[in-house]
Amino acid sequence: MTLPTASAAHALSALFLDIFRANARLVSAGDQLVAPLGLTSARWQVLGAVAMATVPQPVAHIARDLGTARQGVQRLVNELLEAGFVELQDNPHHRRAKLVRLTEKGRETFRAIHKLQAPWVATLAEGMDPQKIAAAAELLQTLRLRLEQGSSEPVD
Repeated sequence: MTLPTASAAHALSALFLDIFRANARLVSAGDQLVAPLGLTSARWQVLGAVAMATVPQPVAHIARDLGTARQGVQRLVNELLEAGFVELQDNPHHRRAKLVRLTEKGRETFRAIHKLQAPWVATLAEGMDPQKIAAAAELLQTLRLRLEQGSSEPVD
Protein backbone atom coordinates (compact mmCIF):
# COMPACT_ATOMS: atom_id res chain seq x y z
CA MET A 1 0.00 0.00 0.00
CA THR A 2 1.33 3.42 -0.91
CA LEU A 3 0.46 6.39 1.23
CA PRO A 4 -1.11 9.40 -0.46
CA THR A 5 1.03 12.45 -0.84
CA ALA A 6 0.65 15.07 1.86
CA SER A 7 -1.00 17.40 -0.64
CA ALA A 8 -3.58 14.74 -1.64
CA ALA A 9 -4.34 13.98 2.01
CA HIS A 10 -4.64 17.69 2.79
CA ALA A 11 -6.94 18.24 -0.20
CA LEU A 12 -9.09 15.27 0.84
CA SER A 13 -9.37 16.62 4.40
CA ALA A 14 -10.49 19.98 3.02
CA LEU A 15 -13.00 18.18 0.79
CA PHE A 16 -14.42 16.34 3.81
CA LEU A 17 -15.07 19.65 5.55
CA ASP A 18 -16.86 20.96 2.46
CA ILE A 19 -18.91 17.75 2.25
CA PHE A 20 -19.98 18.16 5.89
CA ARG A 21 -20.96 21.79 5.28
CA ALA A 22 -22.74 20.98 2.02
CA ASN A 23 -24.61 18.10 3.67
CA ALA A 24 -25.88 20.40 6.43
CA ARG A 25 -27.07 22.92 3.85
CA LEU A 26 -28.59 20.16 1.70
CA VAL A 27 -30.55 18.75 4.64
CA SER A 28 -31.80 22.21 5.60
CA ALA A 29 -32.80 23.10 2.03
CA GLY A 30 -34.41 19.68 1.60
CA ASP A 31 -36.40 20.16 4.79
CA GLN A 32 -37.72 23.47 3.47
CA LEU A 33 -38.50 22.00 0.05
CA VAL A 34 -40.61 19.07 1.29
CA ALA A 35 -42.10 20.60 4.46
CA PRO A 36 -45.34 21.54 2.63
CA LEU A 37 -45.77 17.82 1.88
CA GLY A 38 -45.45 16.84 5.54
CA LEU A 39 -41.92 15.50 5.17
CA THR A 40 -38.38 16.14 6.31
CA SER A 41 -35.21 15.40 4.36
CA ALA A 42 -34.78 12.19 6.34
CA ARG A 43 -38.33 11.03 5.59
CA TRP A 44 -37.84 12.04 1.96
CA GLN A 45 -34.68 9.96 1.77
CA VAL A 46 -36.43 6.85 3.11
CA LEU A 47 -39.54 7.46 1.00
CA GLY A 48 -37.28 7.75 -2.05
CA ALA A 49 -35.47 4.52 -1.21
CA VAL A 50 -38.81 2.72 -0.93
CA ALA A 51 -40.05 4.30 -4.18
CA MET A 52 -36.87 3.46 -6.11
CA ALA A 53 -36.68 -0.17 -4.98
CA THR A 54 -37.69 -2.63 -7.68
CA VAL A 55 -39.53 -4.74 -5.08
CA PRO A 56 -40.67 -4.00 -1.51
CA GLN A 57 -37.77 -4.30 0.93
CA PRO A 58 -37.49 -4.89 4.69
CA VAL A 59 -36.19 -2.03 6.82
CA ALA A 60 -32.75 -3.64 7.17
CA HIS A 61 -32.26 -3.67 3.39
CA ILE A 62 -33.41 -0.05 3.08
CA ALA A 63 -30.94 0.94 5.80
CA ARG A 64 -28.12 -0.95 4.08
CA ASP A 65 -28.90 0.74 0.74
CA LEU A 66 -28.89 4.15 2.43
CA GLY A 67 -25.73 3.37 4.39
CA THR A 68 -27.36 4.17 7.70
CA ALA A 69 -28.47 2.47 10.91
CA ARG A 70 -31.46 0.14 10.79
CA GLN A 71 -32.89 1.67 13.98
CA GLY A 72 -32.99 5.14 12.45
CA VAL A 73 -34.67 3.86 9.31
CA GLN A 74 -37.17 1.90 11.42
CA ARG A 75 -38.10 5.10 13.28
CA LEU A 76 -38.60 6.94 9.98
CA VAL A 77 -40.60 4.07 8.47
CA ASN A 78 -42.82 4.14 11.57
CA GLU A 79 -43.38 7.88 11.06
CA LEU A 80 -44.13 7.37 7.35
CA LEU A 81 -46.49 4.51 8.26
CA GLU A 82 -48.34 6.65 10.79
CA ALA A 83 -48.67 9.46 8.22
CA GLY A 84 -50.01 7.04 5.58
CA PHE A 85 -47.10 7.26 3.12
CA VAL A 86 -46.09 3.59 3.41
CA GLU A 87 -47.60 0.30 4.44
CA LEU A 88 -46.15 -2.98 5.60
CA GLN A 89 -46.79 -6.33 4.00
CA ASP A 90 -45.89 -9.86 4.99
CA ASN A 91 -42.46 -11.04 3.93
CA PRO A 92 -42.49 -14.60 2.57
CA HIS A 93 -38.79 -14.94 3.48
CA HIS A 94 -38.99 -13.73 7.07
CA ARG A 95 -41.92 -13.76 9.49
CA ARG A 96 -41.01 -10.67 11.49
CA ALA A 97 -39.23 -8.48 8.92
CA LYS A 98 -42.16 -6.90 7.10
CA LEU A 99 -41.74 -5.44 3.63
CA VAL A 100 -42.17 -1.68 3.19
CA ARG A 101 -44.09 -0.37 0.19
CA LEU A 102 -45.62 2.94 -0.83
CA THR A 103 -49.30 3.60 -0.42
CA GLU A 104 -51.17 5.60 -3.03
CA LYS A 105 -50.58 8.67 -0.86
CA GLY A 106 -46.86 7.82 -0.84
CA ARG A 107 -46.77 7.48 -4.64
CA GLU A 108 -48.62 10.79 -5.08
CA THR A 109 -46.26 12.47 -2.63
CA PHE A 110 -43.20 11.07 -4.38
CA ARG A 111 -44.47 12.49 -7.68
CA ALA A 112 -45.10 15.84 -5.96
CA ILE A 113 -41.56 15.80 -4.59
CA HIS A 114 -40.19 15.31 -8.09
CA LYS A 115 -42.20 18.33 -9.31
CA LEU A 116 -40.65 20.42 -6.51
CA GLN A 117 -37.17 18.98 -6.85
CA ALA A 118 -36.69 19.28 -10.61
CA PRO A 119 -36.68 23.11 -10.81
CA TRP A 120 -34.71 23.35 -7.55
CA VAL A 121 -31.96 21.08 -8.90
CA ALA A 122 -32.01 22.88 -12.26
CA THR A 123 -31.41 26.17 -10.46
CA LEU A 124 -28.57 24.69 -8.42
CA ALA A 125 -26.99 23.18 -11.54
CA GLU A 126 -27.19 26.41 -13.52
CA GLY A 127 -23.75 27.33 -14.89
CA MET A 128 -22.10 24.13 -13.65
CA ASP A 129 -20.06 21.93 -15.97
CA PRO A 130 -21.76 18.50 -16.33
CA GLN A 131 -18.35 16.84 -16.70
CA LYS A 132 -17.19 18.32 -13.40
CA ILE A 133 -20.40 17.13 -11.74
CA ALA A 134 -19.79 13.63 -13.12
CA ALA A 135 -16.18 13.70 -11.90
CA ALA A 136 -17.31 14.81 -8.43
CA ALA A 137 -19.91 12.02 -8.36
CA GLU A 138 -17.25 9.49 -9.35
CA LEU A 139 -14.90 10.73 -6.63
CA LEU A 140 -17.65 10.55 -3.99
CA GLN A 141 -18.54 7.03 -5.11
CA THR A 142 -14.90 5.96 -4.75
CA LEU A 143 -14.73 7.50 -1.28
CA ARG A 144 -18.01 5.82 -0.29
CA LEU A 145 -16.80 2.42 -1.51
CA ARG A 146 -13.51 2.76 0.36
CA LEU A 147 -15.31 3.76 3.53
CA GLU A 148 -17.74 0.86 3.14
CA GLN A 149 -14.80 -1.51 2.87
CA GLY A 150 -13.18 0.07 5.91
CA SER A 151 -10.02 0.50 3.94
CA SER A 152 -8.02 3.05 2.07
CA GLU A 153 -7.00 0.45 -0.51
CA PRO A 154 -7.94 1.36 -4.07
CA VAL A 155 -11.33 0.06 -5.22
CA ASP A 156 -11.77 -1.25 -8.75
